[in-house]
Amino acid sequence: MNIMQITAIGLIAALLVMIIKQQRPDIALVITLAAGAVLFILLLGNIKTIAVTVENMAQKANLDSIYLTTVLKVIGIAYIAEFGSQICKDSGEGAIASKIELGGKVLIMILALPVVTALMEAVLKILP
Repeated sequence: MNIMQITAIGLIAALLVMIIKQQRPDIALVITLAAGAVLFILLLGNIKTIAVTVENMAQKANLDSIYLTTVLKVIGIAYIAEFGSQICKDSGEGAIASKIELGGKVLIMILALPVVTALMEAVLKILP
């Protein structure tokens, strides 16, 4: 999937939404959701390639897999929260969008706690 295909799908969906929104806003919302889902599904292959490449690099560098897993989960949560938030904003639900963003931030903080704890323990061992 290249940027031209992604842009074409997005522009076609946007054009359809603009045309249909005045007559049938409910169908326009469905088109927006469907276009977002299609683009997300089409990009999953590329996302998997990135994850596999990063995992291979981490194995070559002898990094602990728990840190890599945490980083990949954080990135995934950030992208999914952003995706959901943008869909809500597009449908005029800014309040729900901000709650999705807050939820993503809280989940990222929860995932980061073990890493932060390990870092603090390492710092405390170094200090006399």
